[in-house]
Amino acid sequence: MDKKLAILLDPEKADLSALPITPDCHPDYIFVGGSTGGDTTPFVRALREKLSIVNCQLSIILFPGNASQFTPEADAILYLSLLSGDNPEYLVHQQVRAARAIHGSSITVIPTAYILIDGGVETSTMRVTGTKPLKPSNLQTIIDTCIAAELMGKKAIYLEAGSGAQIPVSPGIIREVRKNTSIPLIVGGGIRTPEAMQAAYSAGADIVVIGNHFESHPETLKDFCQMAKLLNDSINDQMVNDQMVNDADERFMRLALCEAEKALAADEIPIGCVIVSQNRIIGRGHNLTETLSDVTAHAEIQAITAASQTVGGKYLPDATLYVTVEPCTMCAGAIGWAQISRIVYGAPDPKRGFATYAPRAFHPKATVTSGVLETECRQLIQEFFKSKRS
Repeated sequence: MDKKLAILLDPEKADLSALPITPDCHPDYIFVGGSTGGDTTPFVRALREKLSIVNCQLSIILFPGNASQFTPEADAILYLSLLSGDNPEYLVHQQVRAARAIHGSSITVIPTAYILIDGGVETSTMRVTGTKPLKPSNLQTIIDTCIAAELMGKKAIYLEAGSGAQIPVSPGIIREVRKNTSIPLIVGGGIRTPEAMQAAYSAGADIVVIGNHFESHPETLKDFCQMAKLLNDSINDQMVNDQMVNDADERFMRLALCEAEKALAADEIPIGCVIVSQNRIIGRGHNLTETLSDVTAHAEIQAITAASQTVGGKYLPDATLYVTVEPCTMCAGAIGWAQISRIVYGAPDPKRGFATYAPRAFHPKATVTSGVLETECRQLIQEFFKSKRS
């Protein structure tokens, strides 16, 4: 998903007249809320008027510190539960107080686990809730809390270092939480530079929230917006490139399957291979061990020989090899000697595959992609051996 930028406005402190939002420079969301209070309804109305004047329609999402900060004037609400603390008032009681009003409105509700991480200073959240943040050194507890949040049905996780934090949530913590959970991950507190924002995104944050820093330096919004746009452009370009690679991999693997079908027709174990360079097939082969009475006549060996003849040399450093089944140790050695830079295979071979017996056989800079059309490749092999047993 695209990376999103949110700014947090506290109704008690924010100056809407200084809000430098334009149609060409704006965050993706505006969060409204604070730990201590503020009259939310008139603030949200004034914010909408401001956005209308500058011709910029943005989602306004409540980030409430308590039940009194709810207003149906917003578009959505982070229905926060402070899972990092053990004060029932902020685990469930404030949520109960606001429940009837929220249920009777048309606002979008986003059940969110709010997890406070020690940012090096005492925050207003700590003072108001009477709870302590989780220590960054206690990584396992942080991860387990986030996993529990997802298991409880939360729709988002908010890792918060707190307003005015000296130390933002570290990329290492973000990365580990991202590895262990699948719901959207929001990160805020102590992020003061576009570079810090980028680090959070790169570690796995889906939404980064800028609050206290933006209140003091509203002129920096442009820098954050530009960085977020550059990062998303880069991500989208990579997604396009990855899709192009995926499409090409499937196309060439189907041609390798055609070679495997030729082996099947000759009553050989149905494995096929093609070698590609600059989007052009330079070698093809299929298993011929029975036909040639040669135990080395595997599909990969046949294809490497054909490719070498095509290019007029024994090295194939710019080539990608596609084979329907994971190469064996012998073929992996040949692939390595030919210096083939990329290997793509369909079905794994746990009994004889290189990954188990010769994981270092390829060239040190070679890359491996597995599982392309795996079902089709495996089915062909399984049906062949099933026919032999029947």
